Amino acid sequence: MKRLPAAFYRLPSGREPVRDWLRTLVDEDRKIIGEDIKDVEFSWPIGMPLCRPLGRGLWEVRSDITDGRIARVLFCVEGGRMVLLHGLIKKTQKTPAADLELAIRRRKEIT
Repeated sequence: MKRLPAAFYRLPSGREPVRDWLRTLVDEDRKIIGEDIKDVEFSWPIGMPLCRPLGRGLWEVRSDITDGRIARVLFCVEGGRMVLLHGLIKKTQKTPAADLELAIRRRKEIT
């Protein structure tokens, strides 16, 4: 049984940005990220190396994808669900401020 079911953040237009982002990825990367999200759903609360708190009500699912790249799905916990707010492929050690701010704005919309 899922301890923390995942839900996609939805824009007022009905679009789901994380779902749209996942669809741009190759099948293998999408599968890896999906498995990592599933592991969080079934094992919550879970810590490193799969999941890490970012502060301000945000968490990240940490995925090692193909070609030595890393992906992150930023989420918050709201109403007993993990709401997937933003997804990105990291190119630097630190999560870019613009990506964090976008996730924070989306979190504020739903809380």
